[in-house]
Amino acid sequence: MAAAEGGGAAGGPALPLANGRCIPVLGLGTSHQGGYSHDAVVHALQKCGIRHIDTAKRYGCESLLQKAIKESGVKREDLWITTKLWHSDYGYENTKKACLESCERLGVEYLDLYLIHWPDAHVPGKSNREVRAETWRAMEELYEKGLCRSIGVSNFLISHLEQLREDCVITPHVNQVEYHPFQRPQELVDYCRSRHIVFEGYCPLAKGEALTHPNIIQLAKKYGRTPAQICIRWSIQNGIVTIPKSTKAERIQENCKVFDFNVMEEDMEFLNTMNINRKLIHLTYPLWKG
Repeated sequence: MAAAEGGGAAGGPALPLANGRCIPVLGLGTSHQGGYSHDAVVHALQKCGIRHIDTAKRYGCESLLQKAIKESGVKREDLWITTKLWHSDYGYENTKKACLESCERLGVEYLDLYLIHWPDAHVPGKSNREVRAETWRAMEELYEKGLCRSIGVSNFLISHLEQLREDCVITPHVNQVEYHPFQRPQELVDYCRSRHIVFEGYCPLAKGEALTHPNIIQLAKKYGRTPAQICIRWSIQNGIVTIPKSTKAERIQENCKVFDFNVMEEDMEFLNTMNINRKLIHLTYPLWKG
């Protein structure tokens, strides 16, 4: 899947979604772990050309992002803003309310992409499948009203996506899942592509573990790049929307310099063989069924 120029937001190559909008292939991730840096976000927007910001209610920084975006001076229409619905807000009415609250915290009138954060819900008296279907119907309504320009899911497996296909009308535009050289769920990627669901990868540097792996260091030396740039470029060349996160301006700058070189086919294949199904993101609640 080749990245194309243009689309719904400025700032580098973008991939087309099934609804015709285009999502920038490189974004800036945020998190509730490792802190939040106002200056780093402003730097990413003003100096690095980042136009894709990924956040979530769970991360607790939506209102902080509003301030950073405002200070950056970047126009709303030039941004791609993704946030996520946390499991405590699942359900038809709760979902609609949570979306409006996220918009308010972010200081926006619409979201470019709204994701269901996890497949498991744990709502008493209802199966996870029932709750997902009810929640997704609300997401469909938010999409139809234009409050969410695109809708999707995160951490969904093939079984979850198949159930959603049977229970609902609109296919998710995106599935955001952990993706790095040690965790490359190709079967899930292939399934998503067969359903025209864009695959988005978080944790592309494997929480820093990839940066010290001798094979990746060796490739970085070969290309005159950093290990982080090799990992991000590999992910993008695999057709994955990639969202590295950092609170350091210099790291963000480094992570953005990935569009002026290509990793050769044999090196792509070599990196692909490093997959050991090493998942780094585990939560006890909601339970991950992967």
